Amino acid sequence: MNDQSPFLGNSPQARDIASVVHPYTNLKLHESEGPLIIERGRGIYVYDDDGKEYIEGMAGLWSAALGFDNERLVNVATEAMRKLPFYHQFTHKSHMPGVELAEKLLEMAPLPMARAFFANSGSEANDTAIKLVWYYWNALGQPERKKIISRQRAYHGVTVASASLTGLPPNHRDFDLPLDRFLHTTCPHHYFEAEDGQSEEDFATRCAEDLEAMIQEEGPETIAAMFAEPIMGAGGVVVPPPTYFEKIQAVLKKHDILLVVDEVICGFYRTGNLWGSQTFNIEPDMMTMAKALSASYVPISALLINDRVWQAMVENSDKIGTFGHGYTYSGHPLAASVALEAQKIYEEMDMLGHVRSVMGHFEKKLQELGQHDLVGEVRCKGMVAALELVKAPRTRFEKPGVVGTMVRKFAEEHGLIIRNIVDAISICPPLIIDKAGIDDLAERLGLALKDGAAWVAENNPD
Repeated sequence: MNDQSPFLGNSPQARDIASVVHPYTNLKLHESEGPLIIERGRGIYVYDDDGKEYIEGMAGLWSAALGFDNERLVNVATEAMRKLPFYHQFTHKSHMPGVELAEKLLEMAPLPMARAFFANSGSEANDTAIKLVWYYWNALGQPERKKIISRQRAYHGVTVASASLTGLPPNHRDFDLPLDRFLHTTCPHHYFEAEDGQSEEDFATRCAEDLEAMIQEEGPETIAAMFAEPIMGAGGVVVPPPTYFEKIQAVLKKHDILLVVDEVICGFYRTGNLWGSQTFNIEPDMMTMAKALSASYVPISALLINDRVWQAMVENSDKIGTFGHGYTYSGHPLAASVALEAQKIYEEMDMLGHVRSVMGHFEKKLQELGQHDLVGEVRCKGMVAALELVKAPRTRFEKPGVVGTMVRKFAEEHGLIIRNIVDAISICPPLIIDKAGIDDLAERLGLALKDGAAWVAENNPD
């Protein structure tokens, strides 16, 4: 072992510090703070290596919809490993778990789609969608259409291309991103982005006008596609204002610009419908999905493609001689089997009905917490929400993220795992949570807010 290693013993924390690169972590600070080691899970709860229980208020990473101990998924994974531990979908080969999952997703799609392509993460699915956008316009003889529009504070992944779609500064800074061809239009966050006195619908109109102005400035003939999340998750759970997507789509249709909808967080019942696209009346040309696709028990993502794009892909691959894209683990039989079983479980337990039966209570409890002096805005749709922590109404703290980080730490002390996105406290529990679990979550979060307010009063972080 390298003599410079910070490895100081055999505890889980020391071993982690010596060996793991942690995503979205201050790596220097981690050397002194160390990790919270999670050892096991049960339902909506996880337990650390000291046996302490936590409500997993973020479903891991917006994703563990069925909680942390679903035996059916474990059994299906075990059976799949015994039957066909690996096979691929390259060069005219296939396997039935992949075929059946593709058929299922096409059946579930919010509007007709032609084909499903499998990858391993939301980043890969969005990266693939970017490539197909360029492939499509080249196939149609419009190679000048290269530019792709995303939004400020969007999150679409961390590969070189998908991170260029992402509109968050930490994902760009010192990575030499974004690449050219990628543009970012107005974030549809009324609370902070609207002008004084501007209604939500008037703000939605302004967002569409900003998009139109960007397209005209760049040249409509150069714009290939726009990517959008129904709700902007990692950007702070930004719920679009009424009429936003109707107005945005009108601009895109006017200029024949493709729309790719990122359902990685919103898909599979999170917003109170099967798809976020249904919640906000969106009509995508392509859809990406991951996370709850398998309830996050195994890595898998998918991209659904409409017939317009598919026919161009068929013709172009015939012209070239092959469709030169794919991953070793595209549609892995284990992952496909687990994802297919997850869909069966959702349907058998009527997950849509369950979410609709509890989401009103979820929003009610969070709105009650919204009366706290630290909270400026509550954003909630279905079973995903955020509390925006502010210095004063519509006034951010001068040191962004400090108060949010402290509230997150206080929540962990009270047995609740949440995520602070700067000073937005995000909550996205497993979909199986019931009203009693929501009450428990809200009580623990309320204690964290109380501790946070006391800390602010004592430390004056600005």
